[in-house]
Amino acid sequence: MIYELALVAKSELVDEQVKALQAMVTDVVTAHDGEVLLTDDWGVKKFSQPNQRGIKTGRYVYFMFKANKDNNVELNRRIGINESVLNSLLVKVADSEAEAETLVKKYKTPFSKKYNGSIVDDLENEEGAEAGDRRKFARRKNCWFSAKGITADWKDPKTFNWLLNEFGKISPARVSGISRKHQRFANTAIKRARNIGIVSYVRGQFLE
Repeated sequence: MIYELALVAKSELVDEQVKALQAMVTDVVTAHDGEVLLTDDWGVKKFSQPNQRGIKTGRYVYFMFKANKDNNVELNRRIGINESVLNSLLVKVADSEAEAETLVKKYKTPFSKKYNGSIVDDLENEEGAEAGDRRKFARRKNCWFSAKGITADWKDPKTFNWLLNEFGKISPARVSGISRKHQRFANTAIKRARNIGIVSYVRGQFLE
């Protein structure tokens, strides 16, 4: 199985400490017959809103790896006892390891320096800016996600930010015009993004 992991560490961590976090994840994955496919240090970011302890910034480190399910038990244990980690998100992205190469090639996020971008940018570059107008699809009640062959992604706000109003409320399918299936995908992506500090719970603000 293929998973992605986002760690939010304390912003004051130096590079050596971040490398230690990366080594910890690699060691656990390797010990469970796995392999880290991609590691990406997003750097220090300002949360969409302060966390429960009033902390406003964090150092984001992203991983994509393949491993067996027992790996995640140990990985969550290690993360839980690591005082430098403020928050984490672990998501299964594929059941088959055969998809690994494709997933790595498709990886993009506007928060990365090395892999900066969005799948929405690619669509607009290929088909023209008008193709990216989600509001047009909403008026016709056609599913924009189905038409473009993409899915809302928690680490790529451009795939779902048009579904959020200025108060952070998610537009229902009857308003957005997307299918029920993609509405569920979008809801899940937004909730994950909120959990990891990318999207605010109460206003239309995003990670900076």
